[in-house]
Amino acid sequence: MRIRRATAADEDTIVAFNAAMALETEHLRLDETVLRRGVRAALADPAKGFYLVAEAAGEVVGQTLVTAEWSDWRNGFFWWIQSVYVRPDARRGGVFRALFDHVRTAAAADPDAIGLRLYVDRDNARARATYAALGMADEGYVLYGQYPLPGKPNALAE
Repeated sequence: MRIRRATAADEDTIVAFNAAMALETEHLRLDETVLRRGVRAALADPAKGFYLVAEAAGEVVGQTLVTAEWSDWRNGFFWWIQSVYVRPDARRGGVFRALFDHVRTAAAADPDAIGLRLYVDRDNARARATYAALGMADEGYVLYGQYPLPGKPNALAE
């Protein structure tokens, strides 16, 4: 398996994987136009984050997006693992572990990175067990949000 940074040539695959992940995990149908613009923006601007893809036999079988959040308390960046998706026929084959290990190694080598974080649906017991097996721990936070902001469109077709 090969892990590499995604390029603009991966846009269609990332869009398809993100749409599949949202439908599978949260039963959400994403607006493809908005999703495509978001993927394209991240691929074009490293300040927004970077995608990694996992290839097996020359095909992309998994992905993740890594974004950074500054912590003033800890004087460093948490790397957030987002948009994780592994093609169904490649699951249970070490794809996510390879992506995770790559992210962890890259973060450990970055002097400004201080930790890794991700969020997971509380009902996704399988994913939670996977993350725990990789050494991640429930940090005890509850996620709150407001979306969309007043006057802004909702890009989710629920």
